[in-house]
Amino acid sequence: MRVVVTGATGNVGTSVLESLVRDEAVDSILGIARRRPALSLPKVEWVAADVAQTSLVELFESADAVVHLAWLIQPSHDREALRATNVGGSARVFDAVARAHVPALVYASSVGAYSPGPKDRAVDESWPTGGIPSSFYAQDKAAVESLLDEFEVSRPSVRVVRLRPGLIFKLESGTEIRRLFAGPLVPRALFSRGALPFVPATRRLRFQAVHAEDAAEAYRLAVVGSASGAFNIAAQPVIDPKLFAQILDARPIRVPASALRALASVSWRLRLQPTPPGWIDLALAVPIMDAAKARRELGWSPRLRADEALMELLEGMRNGSGAPTPPLDPAASGPLRAAEFRTRIGGRAL
Repeated sequence: MRVVVTGATGNVGTSVLESLVRDEAVDSILGIARRRPALSLPKVEWVAADVAQTSLVELFESADAVVHLAWLIQPSHDREALRATNVGGSARVFDAVARAHVPALVYASSVGAYSPGPKDRAVDESWPTGGIPSSFYAQDKAAVESLLDEFEVSRPSVRVVRLRPGLIFKLESGTEIRRLFAGPLVPRALFSRGALPFVPATRRLRFQAVHAEDAAEAYRLAVVGSASGAFNIAAQPVIDPKLFAQILDARPIRVPASALRALASVSWRLRLQPTPPGWIDLALAVPIMDAAKARRELGWSPRLRADEALMELLEGMRNGSGAPTPPLDPAASGPLRAAEFRTRIGGRAL
């Protein structure tokens, strides 16, 4: 089996490659990324390509499956650039899958694709995927879900799998996630236990997570198996302010959602940090997911708990952990994080 993976050098992509490499059914893997990495893995060859611009049909020819992971979080101040890659690039990937006659497509959707939903009970994959209106990430994820709906109607011979994971963490993603969401002004020591006196206990601030290796296993099962459709991917427990406070050895203090959003909005507009307020809206609005279908039909179950994945991420952020790929490389930040400052903190991708 030959598998092509777009966005293969990031947090999820590197773990997906490792999971596929270990599967005897997979003979060869083509990793696609905008910048060729130094990472070397058995069975894996690399090509530098941009899903928003590069011709993809030739790259997909002879593939038995395409795993589409490529996605941009930054530059958060350039909405058109994000949409060009996230929605336009996805449309180009789907078109190339059809033209190259690839029999299986596995797409990285997200909990962010879902419309606002409950936090006191779990929903299955039938919950509407309208996204969160104020979140560019959620709106792009919802738009691509609509593209896939059209693709499945026009290409019924292609087996399509949509994985909708919660937040995905691992040690090696520490520097990347700190860079994408916290920015260069936040010291690494702030992620140590006891460093923060409190965490905001905001109503509905409950989220789900999964370790990157466990998410990667879901992708492997989707590639080599015969399942199709959408699958929620998340580990237990649900992380709420009380649990988050315990992990950080901090006190949960009630903070209104409006205050949390206002702080994010002002600091983002002043370019003090790269995360727009839509991410706060997304965290407060998306539903809690039921992952029973993935266990039942994919045969998937997480090895690590959600809080273990979060603790590993915090360790990676504290220690400046990374990996030898452009998105994960701690050296990409430059001396004293100078390269991050040159992006104008959310102004363009690093």
